[in-house]
Amino acid sequence: MNTRNTPNPLDRDQCYQALLSRDKSYDGRFFTAVLTTGIFCRPVCPAKTPKKENCTFLPSAAAALAAGFRPCLRCRPEVSPDLPAWQGSASTVSRALRLINEGALNEGSVEDLADRVGLGGRHLRRLFEQYLGASPKEIADTRRLLFAKQLITETSLPLTEVALAAGFNSLRRFNDAFLKSYQRAPRDFRRRSVTDAGGPDGGLQLTLRYTPPYSWFWTRNYFRTRALRNVELVSDHRYQRSFELNGRGGYLIVEHLPDQSAFRVDIVYPELSALAVIVSRVRQMLDLDCNMQSINQSLKQDGRLLGPVRENPGIRIPGCWDPFELAIRAILGQQVSVEGGTTLASRLVRKLGRPLAGAPEGLSLLFPRPEDIAAADLSDIGIPRSRQELLKSFSARVMKDPDFLRRPAQLEDVVQNLCALKGIGPWTANYIAMRGLREPDAFPVNDLGLIKALGLEQNSKSSLGMLQIAEKWRPFRGYATMYLWSSLHKDFADD
Repeated sequence: MNTRNTPNPLDRDQCYQALLSRDKSYDGRFFTAVLTTGIFCRPVCPAKTPKKENCTFLPSAAAALAAGFRPCLRCRPEVSPDLPAWQGSASTVSRALRLINEGALNEGSVEDLADRVGLGGRHLRRLFEQYLGASPKEIADTRRLLFAKQLITETSLPLTEVALAAGFNSLRRFNDAFLKSYQRAPRDFRRRSVTDAGGPDGGLQLTLRYTPPYSWFWTRNYFRTRALRNVELVSDHRYQRSFELNGRGGYLIVEHLPDQSAFRVDIVYPELSALAVIVSRVRQMLDLDCNMQSINQSLKQDGRLLGPVRENPGIRIPGCWDPFELAIRAILGQQVSVEGGTTLASRLVRKLGRPLAGAPEGLSLLFPRPEDIAAADLSDIGIPRSRQELLKSFSARVMKDPDFLRRPAQLEDVVQNLCALKGIGPWTANYIAMRGLREPDAFPVNDLGLIKALGLEQNSKSSLGMLQIAEKWRPFRGYATMYLWSSLHKDFADD
């Protein structure tokens, strides 16, 4: 086998021990390639454990495929949690991976992708080799292949539609990819798969896995206290919402499956070609791809966080469907309570939201578009004129430059760009970065809840003191924020 793609400093002893114990906390952190069989597996694979000398440990499925190994049909690498970017602290790699998940290389080039994350093409390729053991193109090809394999196995979509949904430009490339990587045609897997895995109203149903621990109770209650009327519904085990993508509406239903360390998602949307983007956004919204083990080990080094981490070790950062929507809600939530901000956002939806035909009860409206808010009279939703103008100017900026929120390569640049808008300060900018842009080190300094959780006095020096304390939490200040907020909400703890 070709083993050129083994740059990551994976600890062989640690990896093999995780393989022996089928340790779920390592699922997605590495893959085991078996030299004697030519197959690569997840750490949780139920197959007989190979001898250590026959194992090569690789940081990503793409690295394994590039090295000439085939995916295991028992443990199904296509459903592994997507953790490779967490093996380093390269936020640029994480951002590029999210763009690849959303189809950036289906039509665009690696140079285009590099430009979107503020790097040159050569530098981006070097970072991918360093952290993932594969090039951006190999990562994109692998994700396309594995997503197609999941669709074949878990749905009854015709193979031509599977190829379209996974991002293949032709049926020939789709078939060739399977023959090269699996040495089997796509139709051979359909014979082994379920005959029906449809969701409601003709939608699709997929299973999205994560690496435990995961505190669904925290994520659920965080969403529940902020649920938008006629856009979101939250119950004990379900999260539902309407959404708009590419100018067309749909809705999704997410249900937690704790026994499987997974969520089942039902997606109702008319364009199959957008399915990979939708799945990627759901994973980000639920924060399914973070490495909780690494985060917790890092944060527990500070005694202030030892208690919250031990008490509820699966606290994630609840994300969002769309960064623009999250930013609008963050602006509306300035200087008001969570309940007050949610009420204002619900008024905005009632005033400007477009109807979603055929939606279930409670999901009848879509969140307003940038152009709707930019052109609206907002004087009747109950906010000061200055905030009305901020909502309109921010929406006009996003309407003019859709990549405005996503373009900056570093957290500091994100915060600086947002704070350049009159009316947005460091708290709002970091909150948007943390929840909307998946920046794990974003830190909403001067937050009243953090001041209370840290036992600080609220004064002019509290900001400096908080930043000094939080320096120990890098690069996971966002997760530290969630742990501290959770310590103030015992009702959000696991049932």
